[in-house]
Amino acid sequence: MAHSYTPGLRVARLTHIVRERRLPLKGDVVVSMGDTVNADQVIARTELPGNVHPVNCAGQLGILPADIDEVLIVKPGTSIKKDEVIGVSKSFFGLFKSTCLSPIDGVLENASPITGQLILREPPMPVEVLAYLDGTVSKVFEDEGIEVETSGAIIQGIFGIGGERHGKIKMLVSSPDQILDEDGITGDLTGCIAVGGGKLTLAGFKKAMAAGAVAVVTGCFKNVHLKGLLGYELGVAITGQEDIATTLILTEGFGDIAMANRTFELLRENDGRRASVSGATQIRAGVIRPEVIIPSTEKAPDKDIEKAVKGLEIGDQLRVIRQPWFGKIGKVTALPAELQRMESGAKVRVLELELDDGEKITLPRANVEIIEE
Repeated sequence: MAHSYTPGLRVARLTHIVRERRLPLKGDVVVSMGDTVNADQVIARTELPGNVHPVNCAGQLGILPADIDEVLIVKPGTSIKKDEVIGVSKSFFGLFKSTCLSPIDGVLENASPITGQLILREPPMPVEVLAYLDGTVSKVFEDEGIEVETSGAIIQGIFGIGGERHGKIKMLVSSPDQILDEDGITGDLTGCIAVGGGKLTLAGFKKAMAAGAVAVVTGCFKNVHLKGLLGYELGVAITGQEDIATTLILTEGFGDIAMANRTFELLRENDGRRASVSGATQIRAGVIRPEVIIPSTEKAPDKDIEKAVKGLEIGDQLRVIRQPWFGKIGKVTALPAELQRMESGAKVRVLELELDDGEKITLPRANVEIIEE
């Protein structure tokens, strides 16, 4: 039976984590079922075809397209170097000569006697996929990739930018509401996942980048600083491909919001431990959340796997991640099946939550995160 509820965010101290790692097209998988892998280990390789460069050889040499084969001194399928002569034509009894040069290093793929065009292709581009997690290969997809699994802590954020990275967690603040600015960035952060609390300033993030941090995880950041950081307006498509040296993960969002106590304490408990992070975010169909994964040698209980399949249940503890009850914690007391109309006019699936102070509220299921012990 399908479930309509998907946790808005997930924060768990010990859970079963599985990630698929696939090549963009078929290639070679270099690990086997049951192998232990490290986050930075290559698990599969392939080559992407190089870019194509059309060359109007007939036009350059002043010949008819049908005569293209007669002027070529390099045959299709042959490797070529940049500025190498690939075609020569002679005119006025051989006294004058015109040449066609290759604009690239690559291969001459084809010569068309209809258009007089040459098709040149750059060398293939090697692609390697890393394991991303310290874990075990639990499934192999032939010629495509693997599934890697581990037990450990996971913290999903609201928003992130930057790619997949790994390093050691380093706490830079002492409380979940402490601002992380440039004065809080001290010493070398090479290979570290720097953790703040509340607001991260633009100057603080830039200093963390300069100090070598592979990622910064904090409560919030001003969205107006994103353009200054990236040099362009961020669109609504998936993030994670930005050309930035340090991944940024926001656990709460934009503005001035303290990190949730549970999230902060979980990160502080794991200070100094190795973790994997990804800033990839997609808020539309097929939601993708930025994440921090901290592998553990302790095995997650079997009930954790069962819960991931069953979905939300009465009695589960949740945290609200939207105003006006942002940060409130309570237990689920009802899960109405019918859609209900919100003040905005939208009809959504809701839940009833009893807060710690006894107040009962009704809110959209997308406005909460599950809290797992």
